[in-house]
Amino acid sequence: MTHPIHDSRYSWLRLLVTLAIAAVANVGMWAVIVVMPAIETQFGASRAEASMPYTLAMIGFALGNMWLGQVVDRLGVTKALIGAAGLSALSYLLATWAPTITMLSVAHLLLGLGTAVGFGPLIADISHWFLRRRGIAVALVASGNYLSGAIWPTLLSGILARDGWQQVYLTLAVITLIVVIPLSLLLRRQVPAEAHGTAAAAAQINARSVGLSPRTLQYVLGLAGIGCCVAMSMPQVHIVSYCVGLGYGPAVGAEMLSLMLMGGVVSRIISGLVADKLGGVHTLLIGSILQCIALFLFLPYDGMVSLYVISLLFGLAQGGIVPSYALVVREYMPPQEAGARVGFVMMMTIMGMALGGWMSGWIYDVTGQYELAFVNGILWNGLNIAIIATLLIRSRPRQGRVPA
Repeated sequence: MTHPIHDSRYSWLRLLVTLAIAAVANVGMWAVIVVMPAIETQFGASRAEASMPYTLAMIGFALGNMWLGQVVDRLGVTKALIGAAGLSALSYLLATWAPTITMLSVAHLLLGLGTAVGFGPLIADISHWFLRRRGIAVALVASGNYLSGAIWPTLLSGILARDGWQQVYLTLAVITLIVVIPLSLLLRRQVPAEAHGTAAAAAQINARSVGLSPRTLQYVLGLAGIGCCVAMSMPQVHIVSYCVGLGYGPAVGAEMLSLMLMGGVVSRIISGLVADKLGGVHTLLIGSILQCIALFLFLPYDGMVSLYVISLLFGLAQGGIVPSYALVVREYMPPQEAGARVGFVMMMTIMGMALGGWMSGWIYDVTGQYELAFVNGILWNGLNIAIIATLLIRSRPRQGRVPA
């Protein structure tokens, strides 16, 4: 029997507040992509060197998902949000003072730590307030990450062109403080302890059906997450630089990134609805296959119109993948460990993004073009598909599902 707090009116109101926080807290992950060409020019850096601030930001983002997930389990989401917002604002400021690409990268490591609170920790928190509609709830909160990426690059491009990337970062520092901290105070209510009972019973049944311990399943999902996100990072991280190399300019690349991420928002919502019917593992496999197909399309087509279309298709294909990992964790692992478990798997997916962002830049520096970088992504995507397909084959029918 479900607890009255699950899927309640308060749950949906909390979801709206959480989504608003995520749309602002996650901007640190995307700002560096928009300013990457300007950083490359200012510091006289190679493409791989210019990718390092992003890579360090993603490493911080990854570690922050695990660390802040544990903080949420212990102290609640409000305290985690307040501390992380302060760290993000400080990191933006430090980045504007950086005299070298190395110091800039260190500032982005700290920025990633703070930004992380807007992803895995918020996903873990909202998952406690839903049971029958957990799929769409998690998908909507995860969409805050893409919504941030779809909105802010376009809004910031004008400031970038007029005042430079340092002014972009100072603006974001102020916005983060005045939005995230007040809204976080609305999330102080805690989940009743007895509300975990139903979710825990269902997770125990599902865990027995797959035949893996929570720790082993966590590591398997982490490896799969690396594979899918190395592939995912190629278009997302390098689409602006790719367009600059093709002669289309950074503004066109920023528009393609926004289109890609807006498609990802739609994909995440649809995937959440699908997950409420099919479960996290099936949804994850579907998204992984669609992403691989979309990556293939970048190989034969590089015209401006073609890239606009493919960017949208890529976003529509892959948006639901990462939230599906969180759903699998919640379906198969104890709810009291949600922050730490979801945080670990999110950390591994983000490590994949960081690794893939650097690898693609390195491949470009070696070959002078991005074709082999796309091929590299496709191969990593194949690893992800193989792991999830194997997990699905091992699973028996999900007897632990709570009837709708």
